[in-house]
Amino acid sequence: MLKRKAVTSFFMLLAGVLIATGCSNTNEDAAVDDNGAEGGATVEFMHLWPQGSSAEHYRIVNEIIADFEEEHGISIDLQVLSNEQYKDQITVLSAANELPDVGMTWAAGYLDPFVEGNKFTPLDDMLEGGLRDEFVAGTLEAYEKDGQTYGLPLELNTVYVYYNKAIFDEYNLEAPTTYEEFEQVIATLNENNVQPIALGNRDRWTGSMWFMYFADRIGGTDVLTNAINRSGSFEDPALVEAAAKVQEMVDNDSFVSGFNGLADEEAKSMFMNEQAAMYMIATWDLPNYTTNEDVPQEFRDNVGYFKFPSVNGAGDVNSFVGGPGVGLFVAEDSDVQEEAKQFAAYFVEEWGSRAVAEAGVIPATIVDGEGLDLPEMYVEVLEDLNDATNLTLYADVQMTAAVAQTHLDLIQSLFGGEITPEEFARQHEEALSAQ
Repeated sequence: MLKRKAVTSFFMLLAGVLIATGCSNTNEDAAVDDNGAEGGATVEFMHLWPQGSSAEHYRIVNEIIADFEEEHGISIDLQVLSNEQYKDQITVLSAANELPDVGMTWAAGYLDPFVEGNKFTPLDDMLEGGLRDEFVAGTLEAYEKDGQTYGLPLELNTVYVYYNKAIFDEYNLEAPTTYEEFEQVIATLNENNVQPIALGNRDRWTGSMWFMYFADRIGGTDVLTNAINRSGSFEDPALVEAAAKVQEMVDNDSFVSGFNGLADEEAKSMFMNEQAAMYMIATWDLPNYTTNEDVPQEFRDNVGYFKFPSVNGAGDVNSFVGGPGVGLFVAEDSDVQEEAKQFAAYFVEEWGSRAVAEAGVIPATIVDGEGLDLPEMYVEVLEDLNDATNLTLYADVQMTAAVAQTHLDLIQSLFGGEITPEEFARQHEEALSAQ
């Protein structure tokens, strides 16, 4: 599964030619001319879900293509690459002005060189007439540059706190809705020698998610994003207070011992082996708590989740930290741009319900989970997303590579008590101002 670290930076141009595996979906029995099947247009499409490693994704894509071709009389010339091959090849093709008509991209900083080089075309004209309203709130914004939209998100990962219901039941605990209730849960677990929260902060983005939620609840949905895009300041009192809340949690022994030296995978193992009562992670882990048959059924039955609580009576619990996975772009210099846009719109509309029901993917479009045969937790998450008011993209993904490195280093220092909240904010402000 694609994870958030895939979008943090633009990839260096690599020389050489990559051999791609793929297939053409033209009808072999039809008369085909140079412009495509039955005299219609041909749209080149490249994606990164090979059959070998992403069988369900691959199958769903082919089904959508077949349906589109039948309904619209437009041929899709398909090329499929593995994830890393795709990253390399898309950069090579961009430099040679040979991008496919439709392809996959990541959000935020990854988009910058493509947009600045006029490689991707704006898609706002496609979003009029109702398509914009089909996306979960906040997802399209991750693909915006200078007020224009350059990608249509397909996947979405939002961050929750997962908890062990059996442990909570043993100590008469309930999922907290306020920070004060959260503190009480942590205190009760500590009193009974149960480690409250599994955290692997050696990876640092894990700790960043805690800081981001405190920032959102204390300062509102825009305070962090505004500090990063320079319409605000990182020394905003709300961000200083958010950093102070992080250290308050550390001081209250909220996290497992040695958390700053543990990798996220180690923390995940502690939660799944019932060595900690809670664990914060994005919805890419949902299969581990629902459908993954390698995980004991008893454990899966015992996992619940809750939204990050309100803090000091403030904060919208329907505002999420997270980020879209891949999205679709349309090439600026496509010779069949209108047909490419038609295919891209069709694809995102069809992808949502098929992807979640058949591949366990949380889509970036709004889906009625009640009408699908899904595990209960998937239905609940889809309902949450339908009610979502905001999505704040991971902080380091919003930042340039250099500032993101500074941010992640400062996150670890903050959790380790090596700097004060004020120093944390000031050093961020200095790094952002210098970029």
